[in-house]
Amino acid sequence: MVLYRLLRALFRGFFRIFYRWQVSGTENIPAEGGIIVCANHISNLDPPVVGSGMERPMAFMAKDSLFKIPVIGSIIRGVGAFPVKRGSGDRGAIRASLELLAAGKALCLFPEGTRSHSGEVGKGQGGAAMLALRSNAQVVPAAIIGPYRLFRPLRIVYGKPVDLSEFRGQKTNSELIDKATEQIMEAIRQLVLQHR
Repeated sequence: MVLYRLLRALFRGFFRIFYRWQVSGTENIPAEGGIIVCANHISNLDPPVVGSGMERPMAFMAKDSLFKIPVIGSIIRGVGAFPVKRGSGDRGAIRASLELLAAGKALCLFPEGTRSHSGEVGKGQGGAAMLALRSNAQVVPAAIIGPYRLFRPLRIVYGKPVDLSEFRGQKTNSELIDKATEQIMEAIRQLVLQHR
């Protein structure tokens, strides 16, 4: 946890100096209990931007190949990242996510699955909704308002938790997950539109 706090402080300083970083909506982040922060994805710098804006420590999924790189692998593991095999339903990553959420921790996901080069919020994959419904975790939408240009404003806005109550308590199937996913993505889109 010491490494996490140290890197968060360094990233906060870096973003404030070089990107005129602004953070809003932190009052919308539940202080305890399992939460999934779902953000749009526009840059490789998105994970530290989303994590640095919060006081709660946050876990991330990272490509399994990153853990094989000397030093980098140790650092990202030390700040709570865990590996995921891209392009497949990685059961180990799903299990690790559910365990984190059951322990009342925060998890960051980018439901689009890949970066948007246009800056528009794309179609979400079903992983975040599936984890939310299986864990009962709250979903906090977040909007990264770029672009990432030196000395130009960069914002991270956290929205109110998405109300998924209509989907809870039902048998989880692909149709239910698709509907819950669209609700999460729409909350992110609205945040981007309101704060752009």
